[in-house]
Amino acid sequence: MERERGGSGGGRGEGGGGRFFQRRRPCRFCIEKGAIDFKDVGLLRNFLTERGRIVPRRISGNCLGHQRELTTAVKRARHIALISFAEER
Repeated sequence: MERERGGSGGGRGEGGGGRFFQRRRPCRFCIEKGAIDFKDVGLLRNFLTERGRIVPRRISGNCLGHQRELTTAVKRARHIALISFAEER
């Protein structure tokens, strides 16, 4: 017997709900064609949380390549003390 695939199921499985799906936002760096520079602290702070952690791809909307470049730039900026490693409480 075949099971109907409707929107009545909850959860993440196939055919379930879809209430929480959001369209993936486009990569900011792919659209603007701008380079990621570790000396541009203002740009890098947009991708850090208030605790100083790097925002993940699924939240920031970056593509994989630019997220890796961003991570490298943040780590370089931290290493030469342009950005702090963690915010103080």
